[in-house]
Amino acid sequence: MKLSEFKFDLPQSLIALHPSDRGESRLMVVHRKTGEIEHKTFADLINYFGDGDVMAINDTKVFPARLYGQKEKTGAKIEVFLLRELNREMRLWDVLVDPARKIRVGNKLYFGDSDLVAEVIDNTTSRGRTIRFLYDGDNDAFMKLVDELGETPLPPEIISRRKVETSDRERFQTIFAEHVGAVAAPTAGMHFTKAIMKRLEIKGVSFAPVTLHVGLGTFRTVDVEDLTKHKTDSENYRITQASASIVNAAIDGKKRVCAVGTTSLKAIESSVSASGHLKAVEGWTDKFVFPPYDFKIANALLSNFQLPESILLMSACAFGGFDLVMKAYEMAIKEKYKFFTYGDAMLIV
Repeated sequence: MKLSEFKFDLPQSLIALHPSDRGESRLMVVHRKTGEIEHKTFADLINYFGDGDVMAINDTKVFPARLYGQKEKTGAKIEVFLLRELNREMRLWDVLVDPARKIRVGNKLYFGDSDLVAEVIDNTTSRGRTIRFLYDGDNDAFMKLVDELGETPLPPEIISRRKVETSDRERFQTIFAEHVGAVAAPTAGMHFTKAIMKRLEIKGVSFAPVTLHVGLGTFRTVDVEDLTKHKTDSENYRITQASASIVNAAIDGKKRVCAVGTTSLKAIESSVSASGHLKAVEGWTDKFVFPPYDFKIANALLSNFQLPESILLMSACAFGGFDLVMKAYEMAIKEKYKFFTYGDAMLIV
């Protein structure tokens, strides 16, 4: 398929700048077989699942990846966005810097009251750098300092229109976040409350945690018209044997396996056995899911409403069918559903 096929006019007013209370967003339910589209609230989700069904949830935890500091000597203000840890012992990180033209190899960067110092050791892309933090403490102490100095990494579409608030620290996170490593939240999971999860469990629904540390590549602009030529960034992921067993029991029982978010979808579709079952794994995946795609594990998908031409929209279209999902998005705009990170949810069954 072509990139331009995923273009649509999205009014800026429909990009949510703040979240609804957890569990109280709107929920559009799209039925693949009949094409029926229903308008519900998120709490109604429990009515679509029953005994033996499974939800694969991404338990990655977002860390405050955006640091503000200054250059040595000049004191020029700089922004450093931590992308991923390259080497824990040497404290090497892949980062994006701004303004890039002023940050060169050999520069020292200071954060806080010089609580944290880093040295630029390589250029990777136009805005990309490899930096080494000069810090003697252990990793827990280092990450605690990053947590204190860093800012919640809300996407540009939000921070271009409002400042990051204290409440974002808790809200830009799922309630089941556990393993630190993401620079963006798995947004579909942010709708869940403990009460909704408990009600699903009472109905016999199981949760299978998977971990995929969401990177900025998930949101990077696709700049090729032919989607087969787009290369996504690798993201670190892990599926335990316990979670694989929960999912495989649902597959064998012909029950519903719902991927909560396109990141969970990417994780479980990245580790499939020859028999069509989920395998335990720990590694990296650069899987790019776009139409047409033959799904082996998931038969339901919960997702937020995504931005035009995003790979997240492409994944949703691959799952629900291009024509049906784009029709649902057209209806969502007409009905004024909220889009993107803090927006409303869509369930495709």
